[in-house]
Amino acid sequence: MELYEYKAYELSDMLKSGEISSVELTQSVFDRIEKTDPTIGAYLTLNRESALFDAEKIDLKRASGDELSPLAGIPIGIKDNISTAGIRTTCASRMLENYTPVFDATVITKLKNAGAIITGKLNMDEFAMGSSTETSYFQPTKNPFDTSCVPGGSSGGSAAAVASMEAVMALGSDTGGSIRQPSSLCGVVGLKPTYGSVSRYGLVAFASSLDQIGPIARSVKDAAMLQDVICGHDSMDATSARRDYAPISGKLNGDVRGLRIGIPKEYFGDGIKPEVKDAVMKSVKALERMGATVKEASLPSTEYALSAYYIIACAEASSNLARFDGVKYGYRCENPENLMDMYERTRSEGFGREVKRRIILGTFVLSSGYYDAYYKKAKLLQKRIRPEFDAAFNDVDVIITPTSPFEAFKFGDKMDDPLAMYSADICTVTVNIAGLPAVSIPCGYSETGLPYGMQIIGRSFDERTILNTAYAHELDFGGFRSPVVSCGEVEL
Repeated sequence: MELYEYKAYELSDMLKSGEISSVELTQSVFDRIEKTDPTIGAYLTLNRESALFDAEKIDLKRASGDELSPLAGIPIGIKDNISTAGIRTTCASRMLENYTPVFDATVITKLKNAGAIITGKLNMDEFAMGSSTETSYFQPTKNPFDTSCVPGGSSGGSAAAVASMEAVMALGSDTGGSIRQPSSLCGVVGLKPTYGSVSRYGLVAFASSLDQIGPIARSVKDAAMLQDVICGHDSMDATSARRDYAPISGKLNGDVRGLRIGIPKEYFGDGIKPEVKDAVMKSVKALERMGATVKEASLPSTEYALSAYYIIACAEASSNLARFDGVKYGYRCENPENLMDMYERTRSEGFGREVKRRIILGTFVLSSGYYDAYYKKAKLLQKRIRPEFDAAFNDVDVIITPTSPFEAFKFGDKMDDPLAMYSADICTVTVNIAGLPAVSIPCGYSETGLPYGMQIIGRSFDERTILNTAYAHELDFGGFRSPVVSCGEVEL
């Protein structure tokens, strides 16, 4: 095996024992990127020189006997909406094409303090708005299991990089499923943490009440390792939860005896592909054989959640993206006639079609005369959704659903039909509305070798239970399957 093929927890042990060096590992990952990324298109900016320099420093610290984090020397890719000092951060938009931040996001500071190696910035849907990574201004990212298909979105670059082994792990952001849905389509593990458990300081805002940074990895233990490092209270983020965060990665044992699993009927109805339902229920049966109990659950407001999500998210996006006006930073149109002309042309030329669509929709639902009819009703529904989850968790410990209603789809299939594209998030948006943690894990494959994902939802700040459930499934199912094995037509 090449070094880039190993899981992070395996590499951590190899580094600690001196079997390999961080420089060797980092070089292996960049060799993989050089070979594979011209096909996949996961990276927008590479950080090769700085990464190898940092890897050398880690090796010197290890040689001198310093006590290092389990992540020390592990290469990690970063979604391009997370601020990295000195490394271009574009949000995959023309608006920020040449923007280089002067500060690190809190999660980046934590990764650097842990000795992780930043490989570069990963492609995404523009300003995290999309479910296929097709709205990126720069390039599409391709699914490693079938390069004629999308990798999902908006963290499609992060999921594709991990699946194609161009990064050992990656950070993504999840506003309505943007970590879990591409993880499902790319056959990897994606964790959306509890809202407030991971600092959003330095994350370019889409919808501030829904956004959350989280890990993408090829194993549950890897995702837990990364979550342990990035979680915690941050005084720079007013929504950050002040509480103790017990380590998770060393506590996973896969024991699900006595675990109560809820199956919400609303997530297995029309719109979910039958093969996806079958794959999820087969995995649930496997957990039942391991000692878990399964019962039906109900979340009645689910059918309205997608509509509420897009009203709330677009309203917040309309406010958050108002700052991009050509005045302080980012793109500015050439030779404006006056200030108003500069505003209009800068935003018209700097934003892509999907971003403009959502800004217009958000401005509309917040406008006088429509606020009560749309935004207020969506917020009232949001207040109903969380108590419904709380009521369900009185009887169960986790809730299991499909992650995506279908496997990866072909490029262009949904771009001209926004409602069809939005339906890709139908299984994931309620988790963001309720602020709960959820993990997506591979649970099956289509006849053509495309992955299906299973979503495990838990109580607030109970990442340990959902990750342990995912770990039990991973041990039974077999975990990550290389795209080369699953879809031989992709030469990776």
